[in-house]
Amino acid sequence: MAESGHLRILVIEDDPRMVDLLRRGLWDHGHSVVTAATAQEGQDLADAHDFDAIVLDIGLPDRSGFTVAAHLSQRADRPAIVMLTALNEEDHIVSGLDIGADDYLTKPFSFAELLARLACASRRSSLHRAGEIPFCGFTLDLKQHRLLHNHTEVRLTRSEYLLLRELALYCGEVVPRRKLMESVWGTTQVTQGALDTLMASLREKLHEGQPEQHVTDLVITLRGLGYMLLQEPSPARSKR
Repeated sequence: MAESGHLRILVIEDDPRMVDLLRRGLWDHGHSVVTAATAQEGQDLADAHDFDAIVLDIGLPDRSGFTVAAHLSQRADRPAIVMLTALNEEDHIVSGLDIGADDYLTKPFSFAELLARLACASRRSSLHRAGEIPFCGFTLDLKQHRLLHNHTEVRLTRSEYLLLRELALYCGEVVPRRKLMESVWGTTQVTQGALDTLMASLREKLHEGQPEQHVTDLVITLRGLGYMLLQEPSPARSKR
Protein backbone atom coordinates (compact mmCIF):
# COMPACT_ATOMS: atom_id res chain seq x y z
CA MET A 1 0.00 0.00 0.00
CA ALA A 2 1.28 3.48 -0.84
CA GLU A 3 2.71 5.53 2.01
CA SER A 4 0.90 8.27 3.95
CA GLY A 5 -2.52 7.25 2.69
CA HIS A 6 -1.59 7.91 -0.94
CA LEU A 7 -3.20 5.26 -3.14
CA ARG A 8 -2.65 4.28 -6.76
CA ILE A 9 -6.23 3.84 -7.97
CA LEU A 10 -7.65 2.44 -11.21
CA VAL A 11 -11.16 3.64 -12.05
CA ILE A 12 -13.05 1.38 -14.49
CA GLU A 13 -16.18 3.33 -15.44
CA ASP A 14 -17.79 4.21 -18.79
CA ASP A 15 -19.87 7.25 -17.75
CA PRO A 16 -17.71 10.33 -18.59
CA ARG A 17 -19.36 12.47 -15.92
CA MET A 18 -18.78 9.87 -13.24
CA VAL A 19 -15.19 9.38 -14.41
CA ASP A 20 -14.55 13.13 -14.17
CA LEU A 21 -16.12 13.28 -10.70
CA LEU A 22 -14.06 10.37 -9.44
CA ARG A 23 -10.82 11.56 -11.03
CA ARG A 24 -11.04 15.09 -9.64
CA GLY A 25 -12.22 13.97 -6.22
CA LEU A 26 -9.52 11.34 -5.81
CA TRP A 27 -6.82 13.68 -7.09
CA ASP A 28 -7.98 16.37 -4.65
CA HIS A 29 -7.41 13.88 -1.81
CA GLY A 30 -3.87 13.10 -2.92
CA HIS A 31 -4.42 9.84 -4.81
CA SER A 32 -3.02 8.86 -8.23
CA VAL A 33 -5.73 7.95 -10.74
CA VAL A 34 -5.76 5.97 -14.00
CA THR A 35 -9.05 5.44 -15.83
CA ALA A 36 -10.49 2.85 -18.22
CA ALA A 37 -13.86 2.87 -20.01
CA THR A 38 -14.27 -0.86 -20.69
CA ALA A 39 -13.83 -4.10 -18.79
CA GLN A 40 -11.10 -5.30 -21.14
CA GLU A 41 -9.11 -2.07 -20.96
CA GLY A 42 -9.40 -2.05 -17.19
CA GLN A 43 -8.37 -5.69 -16.87
CA ASP A 44 -5.34 -5.13 -19.12
CA LEU A 45 -4.26 -2.11 -17.04
CA ALA A 46 -4.75 -4.00 -13.78
CA ASP A 47 -2.62 -6.88 -15.09
CA ALA A 48 0.15 -4.59 -16.35
CA HIS A 49 0.45 -2.17 -13.42
CA ASP A 50 0.54 -2.22 -9.63
CA PHE A 51 -2.56 -0.55 -8.19
CA ASP A 52 -3.55 -0.31 -4.55
CA ALA A 53 -7.27 -0.18 -5.30
CA ILE A 54 -9.78 -0.42 -8.13
CA VAL A 55 -13.10 1.41 -8.34
CA LEU A 56 -15.07 -0.90 -10.61
CA ASP A 57 -18.44 -0.24 -12.24
CA ILE A 58 -20.62 -3.29 -12.85
CA GLY A 59 -22.47 -2.02 -15.95
CA LEU A 60 -19.63 -1.72 -18.47
CA PRO A 61 -20.25 -1.63 -22.25
CA ASP A 62 -18.31 -4.76 -23.28
CA ARG A 63 -19.09 -7.05 -20.34
CA SER A 64 -19.96 -7.02 -16.65
CA GLY A 65 -17.51 -5.69 -14.11
CA PHE A 66 -18.06 -8.98 -12.27
CA THR A 67 -15.79 -10.67 -14.83
CA VAL A 68 -12.96 -8.26 -14.01
CA ALA A 69 -13.39 -8.85 -10.27
CA ALA A 70 -13.43 -12.61 -10.81
CA HIS A 71 -10.25 -12.41 -12.91
CA LEU A 72 -8.40 -10.29 -10.37
CA SER A 73 -9.51 -12.41 -7.41
CA GLN A 74 -7.28 -15.21 -8.69
CA ARG A 75 -4.18 -13.12 -7.98
CA ALA A 76 -2.45 -13.41 -4.61
CA ASP A 77 -1.35 -9.76 -4.92
CA ARG A 78 -4.63 -8.40 -6.22
CA PRO A 79 -5.59 -4.80 -5.37
CA ALA A 80 -8.58 -3.90 -3.26
CA ILE A 81 -11.81 -3.78 -5.27
CA VAL A 82 -14.74 -1.47 -4.51
CA MET A 83 -17.63 -2.01 -6.92
CA LEU A 84 -20.04 0.73 -8.05
CA THR A 85 -23.46 0.23 -9.56
CA ALA A 86 -26.85 1.82 -9.94
CA LEU A 87 -28.36 -1.50 -8.90
CA ASN A 88 -29.21 -2.15 -5.27
CA GLU A 89 -30.69 -5.65 -5.39
CA GLU A 90 -29.20 -7.92 -2.74
CA ASP A 91 -28.32 -10.67 -5.23
CA HIS A 92 -26.03 -8.26 -7.13
CA ILE A 93 -24.35 -7.20 -3.89
CA VAL A 94 -23.80 -10.80 -2.83
CA SER A 95 -22.55 -11.76 -6.31
CA GLY A 96 -19.91 -9.03 -6.25
CA LEU A 97 -18.64 -9.95 -2.79
CA ASP A 98 -18.68 -13.68 -3.52
CA ILE A 99 -16.36 -13.35 -6.51
CA GLY A 100 -13.76 -11.29 -4.70
CA ALA A 101 -14.86 -7.65 -4.37
CA ASP A 102 -13.94 -6.09 -1.03
CA ASP A 103 -16.79 -3.61 -0.80
CA TYR A 104 -19.78 -2.26 -2.67
CA LEU A 105 -21.44 1.14 -3.19
CA THR A 106 -24.64 1.99 -5.01
CA LYS A 107 -25.04 5.19 -7.03
CA PRO A 108 -25.57 7.90 -5.96
CA PHE A 109 -23.08 7.68 -3.11
CA SER A 110 -21.28 9.95 -0.69
CA PHE A 111 -17.73 10.70 -1.85
CA ALA A 112 -16.59 10.71 1.78
CA GLU A 113 -17.98 7.19 2.13
CA LEU A 114 -16.13 6.06 -1.00
CA LEU A 115 -12.86 7.44 0.37
CA ALA A 116 -13.39 5.68 3.69
CA ARG A 117 -14.22 2.37 2.04
CA LEU A 118 -11.25 2.60 -0.31
CA ALA A 119 -8.93 3.20 2.66
CA CYS A 120 -10.34 0.26 4.62
CA ALA A 121 -10.41 -2.10 1.62
CA SER A 122 -6.82 -1.18 0.73
CA ARG A 123 -5.70 -1.84 4.27
CA ARG A 124 -7.33 -5.28 4.26
CA SER A 125 -5.80 -6.07 0.87
CA SER A 126 -2.31 -5.09 2.10
CA LEU A 127 -2.77 -7.30 5.17
CA HIS A 128 -3.66 -10.22 2.91
CA ARG A 129 -0.52 -9.65 0.87
CA ALA A 130 1.62 -9.35 4.01
CA GLY A 131 0.23 -12.67 5.21
CA GLU A 132 -0.21 -11.71 8.85
CA ILE A 133 -2.31 -9.41 11.00
CA PRO A 134 -0.90 -8.04 14.28
CA PHE A 135 -3.25 -6.94 17.06
CA CYS A 136 -2.94 -6.45 20.81
CA GLY A 137 0.30 -8.45 21.05
CA PHE A 138 -1.06 -11.30 18.93
CA THR A 139 -0.23 -12.20 15.33
CA LEU A 140 -2.73 -13.96 13.08
CA ASP A 141 -0.81 -15.92 10.43
CA LEU A 142 -3.00 -15.98 7.31
CA LYS A 143 -0.70 -18.35 5.42
CA GLN A 144 -0.45 -21.07 8.05
CA HIS A 145 -3.87 -20.40 9.56
CA ARG A 146 -2.68 -20.03 13.14
CA LEU A 147 -2.64 -17.52 15.99
CA LEU A 148 0.59 -16.63 17.79
CA HIS A 149 1.29 -14.78 21.02
CA ASN A 150 4.96 -14.15 21.89
CA HIS A 151 5.89 -16.81 19.29
CA THR A 152 3.69 -19.37 21.08
CA GLU A 153 0.74 -20.81 19.19
CA VAL A 154 -2.76 -20.36 20.59
CA ARG A 155 -4.69 -23.37 19.35
CA LEU A 156 -7.86 -22.51 17.43
CA THR A 157 -10.50 -24.68 15.80
CA ARG A 158 -11.24 -24.04 12.13
CA SER A 159 -14.41 -22.11 13.01
CA GLU A 160 -12.60 -20.02 15.63
CA TYR A 161 -9.89 -19.18 13.11
CA LEU A 162 -12.42 -18.12 10.44
CA LEU A 163 -14.25 -15.97 12.97
CA LEU A 164 -11.05 -14.31 14.21
CA ARG A 165 -9.78 -13.77 10.66
CA GLU A 166 -12.90 -11.81 9.76
CA LEU A 167 -12.68 -9.72 12.92
CA ALA A 168 -8.94 -9.12 12.39
CA LEU A 169 -9.34 -8.04 8.76
CA TYR A 170 -11.75 -5.36 10.03
CA CYS A 171 -9.76 -4.69 13.21
CA GLY A 172 -10.99 -1.48 14.85
CA GLU A 173 -14.23 -1.61 12.83
CA VAL A 174 -17.66 -2.99 13.70
CA VAL A 175 -18.40 -6.27 11.91
CA PRO A 176 -22.12 -7.17 11.65
CA ARG A 177 -23.27 -10.54 12.98
CA ARG A 178 -24.54 -11.48 9.51
CA LYS A 179 -21.10 -10.98 7.96
CA LEU A 180 -19.47 -13.07 10.67
CA MET A 181 -21.94 -15.89 10.13
CA GLU A 182 -21.25 -15.89 6.39
CA SER A 183 -17.49 -15.91 6.94
CA VAL A 184 -17.66 -18.95 9.25
CA TRP A 185 -20.52 -21.04 7.88
CA GLY A 186 -21.03 -19.60 4.39
CA THR A 187 -24.63 -18.75 5.25
CA THR A 188 -26.72 -16.74 7.69
CA GLN A 189 -29.08 -19.69 8.14
CA VAL A 190 -27.63 -20.62 11.51
CA THR A 191 -28.94 -19.86 14.96
CA GLN A 192 -27.89 -16.72 16.82
CA GLY A 193 -26.79 -19.02 19.62
CA ALA A 194 -24.25 -20.76 17.37
CA LEU A 195 -22.40 -17.48 16.81
CA ASP A 196 -22.66 -16.54 20.48
CA THR A 197 -21.19 -19.90 21.54
CA LEU A 198 -18.35 -19.65 19.04
CA MET A 199 -17.61 -16.05 20.08
CA ALA A 200 -17.45 -17.08 23.74
CA SER A 201 -15.01 -19.86 22.87
CA LEU A 202 -12.80 -17.49 20.86
CA ARG A 203 -12.82 -14.91 23.64
CA GLU A 204 -11.66 -17.57 26.11
CA LYS A 205 -8.76 -18.53 23.81
CA LEU A 206 -7.74 -14.86 23.52
CA HIS A 207 -7.90 -14.51 27.31
CA GLU A 208 -5.64 -17.55 27.72
CA GLY A 209 -3.05 -15.97 25.45
CA GLN A 210 -2.68 -12.86 27.63
CA PRO A 211 -0.68 -12.33 30.84
CA GLU A 212 -2.92 -13.17 33.81
CA GLN A 213 -2.54 -9.73 35.40
CA HIS A 214 -3.49 -7.89 32.18
CA VAL A 215 -6.39 -9.88 30.76
CA THR A 216 -8.54 -7.70 28.50
CA ASP A 217 -11.67 -8.50 26.50
CA LEU A 218 -10.29 -7.91 23.02
CA VAL A 219 -13.64 -8.44 21.26
CA ILE A 220 -16.18 -5.74 22.05
CA THR A 221 -19.92 -6.32 21.64
CA LEU A 222 -21.90 -3.40 20.19
CA ARG A 223 -25.51 -4.36 20.74
CA GLY A 224 -27.63 -4.17 17.61
CA LEU A 225 -24.55 -3.57 15.45
CA GLY A 226 -22.08 -6.43 15.80
CA TYR A 227 -18.59 -7.03 17.18
CA MET A 228 -15.25 -5.21 17.02
CA LEU A 229 -11.74 -6.55 17.60
CA LEU A 230 -9.55 -4.02 19.38
CA GLN A 231 -6.30 -2.93 17.75
CA GLU A 232 -4.83 -2.12 21.17
CA PRO A 233 -5.88 -3.33 24.64
CA SER A 234 -8.25 -1.05 26.51
CA PRO A 235 -7.27 -0.65 30.21
CA ALA A 236 -10.83 0.40 31.01
CA ARG A 237 -12.06 -3.05 30.02
CA SER A 238 -9.47 -5.09 31.91
CA LYS A 239 -10.86 -8.16 33.61
CA ARG A 240 -10.96 -7.89 37.39
